[in-house]
Amino acid sequence: MTDLDLLHFEQLKKDVQGQYLKEHTPSQDDISKWKGIDIIYFQEDLRKKAKGNISEKSFYTYFKTSPVTKLPRIDMLNLLSIYAGYESWYEFKKQHLFAGELLQETEGMEDEEIAELEKTVLEAPDLPKREIQPEKSTISTPETRDLQKSNTENQPVKTNTPNTTETVISSTPTNKNFFKKNAWALVTSVLIAITGLLGFKDVLFSKSYTYCFIDKDRGVSVINTLEIMVIKENESPLMYKIKPGECFSYSTKDKNLKMRISAPFYEPLEVNRNLENAPEEEKIELKPDDYKMAVYYFSIKDVKGGNPEEQVALIKQKRNQLENLISSNAIIYQVYDNNTYGIERLDKQKYITLVTTPTTSLKNLNVIEMKKDNKGKIVSIKFKITSTDEKNK
Repeated sequence: MTDLDLLHFEQLKKDVQGQYLKEHTPSQDDISKWKGIDIIYFQEDLRKKAKGNISEKSFYTYFKTSPVTKLPRIDMLNLLSIYAGYESWYEFKKQHLFAGELLQETEGMEDEEIAELEKTVLEAPDLPKREIQPEKSTISTPETRDLQKSNTENQPVKTNTPNTTETVISSTPTNKNFFKKNAWALVTSVLIAITGLLGFKDVLFSKSYTYCFIDKDRGVSVINTLEIMVIKENESPLMYKIKPGECFSYSTKDKNLKMRISAPFYEPLEVNRNLENAPEEEKIELKPDDYKMAVYYFSIKDVKGGNPEEQVALIKQKRNQLENLISSNAIIYQVYDNNTYGIERLDKQKYITLVTTPTTSLKNLNVIEMKKDNKGKIVSIKFKITSTDEKNK
């Protein structure tokens, strides 16, 4: 990566911004000031025209900072170049050369070709020698003997004289050393056995219990990720997250179990169990919060398809339903997974506009928390639109 590449990327960001502004009117013309719904619409247009996507995290990393200090991956550079109207990142740079810049056409040259080129340059006749050749020295070659003509008749023959010295092995009693070695082995084995017993005592003496969670009104598995807090005496609580449709398994040697169960669309529940006579498998019913479920349903309900008149009517119906469910003074937050914008507040109308606009991003909408007042009106919503990168993890 060179400084020129970073300058080219800044040019590309301007071209991407200009391409988007040809057909759209975001809240700000400057791409570095886009957030929330502007980014969602841009991602939608990028998928439509360049057949690819960049995550919200990548957008904040490369578009919210100018100039950037590092270059994105080549696949992202090619994707943005295609969106801006070029065949590739290389083609974009080629058409935006700076003064004195020359793109390397031989970037992919093999090592053998580079070596051959260097050899050709060094062997050029008009180049001076780089070092003085040392004078040749005469090396005398020793006379080679003809082994077949060597006279071996009068050569003395050396014979190996066997060592006749007898080795005297002293006989010492070994019973004492043998006892010491075996005593240490026995003590070591006992210590290992005790350590293993202490380390696995919870596993050896504990019992496993499984709990599955059912929607009380519908008789099916809960549709939310559950948060389970196991409360133990004189200890900090243990937190578990259970995916929709999965059961919770817990091993313990205690005689009692206390759990607090919560989910975005269900009323919280506290469970106390005496485990001395409790079954190993049990189904627990959770009472749904109808108001929260209604808002979630209206938020993710697909309004695509059908003729334009039916689609407009469905969107209008959806907006009216949300207007009735959400309080005018509701506090609504969108949560982000990045360092620049951790959370953003939306008003009621902006939220309704977001969830009634038919984009593919709504399929990743996840309601984290909802609260209602004593009249049944939604007064607080916290949600997140999960990025593609997160969803594939």
